[in-house]
Amino acid sequence: MERIGQKGQAKGIPGRREMHPGTLFLLAAVYGAASFSVVLLLGIAGYVFFRGFRELSIRFFVSVTSSLKGTVGIAGNMVNTLYMIVLTLAMAVPAGVGAAVYLNEYAGKGRVVYAVSFAVDILAGIPSIVFGLFGMVFFGFVCGLGYSLLTGALTLVLMVLPLIVENTQAALQAVPRGYRQGALGMGAGKWELIRTILLPTAKSGILSGIILAVGRIAGESAALLFTAGSARLLPGFRGGFLENITVLRNKILEPGGTLAVELYLQMQNGEYGAAFGIGCVLILLTFLMNLLLKLISRTRGGQDEVFYGN
Repeated sequence: MERIGQKGQAKGIPGRREMHPGTLFLLAAVYGAASFSVVLLLGIAGYVFFRGFRELSIRFFVSVTSSLKGTVGIAGNMVNTLYMIVLTLAMAVPAGVGAAVYLNEYAGKGRVVYAVSFAVDILAGIPSIVFGLFGMVFFGFVCGLGYSLLTGALTLVLMVLPLIVENTQAALQAVPRGYRQGALGMGAGKWELIRTILLPTAKSGILSGIILAVGRIAGESAALLFTAGSARLLPGFRGGFLENITVLRNKILEPGGTLAVELYLQMQNGEYGAAFGIGCVLILLTFLMNLLLKLISRTRGGQDEVFYGN
């Protein structure tokens, strides 16, 4: 009887129970898919760095590609990428956050909200080449902006707007209901509630959407080929401070190719070493963006834990 009891007790231990074959198959499939994703990432990044790491040098970062001078560099493309990021975010962030606040706090649940949400989902699924065609015709020809950084930025605003709206909505919806009830119970108005409670609490989620948008902007090439062009020149500084400010301002209306566009052109010209070098820079930029996103998420989680602990 004692042996039977011990055997029955042993069978009752969860760690010693035999798993169902279906469960084993599911676990193997999950671990296999996770391992394949890691191996695929390491394989792509390793191959790109193996082919392009030798191209990375000080000269590569500070010079401009020129067939006349025989130089290969990405200085002008990095400046154009920075321009594109700043211009796009300056227009997309206020519009995206404002639209999300309206949909989440003012619009309620009606046909208008459904129509706007449906339009945002459709915008998120349109191929980038279609955005490029629209931007070239409307912003470039109809509005008279031509091939310029501003035309490319306006086109990218349409592309990243759904990303910012959806992430901001999700961040606002994640704010605990008690925050709203407490603020309204203390006599706070609607706008005061949004300004002092909702937006500060949801800022980590909003920043996450902005960082994802930066990654989308930096990696876009198809739409920018039709709108911003592929110029590699650096701003022509002249010496005076006010003149240099004017040069920087006027560059917005000039064509310019980003890093992703330059990568495409180098591959098209058969310059595979320079193309893989630009690929290394883009992978590093993506890695830094994701690392920043992880840090923001951890900071947000730590703040929530401390708040609820108090």
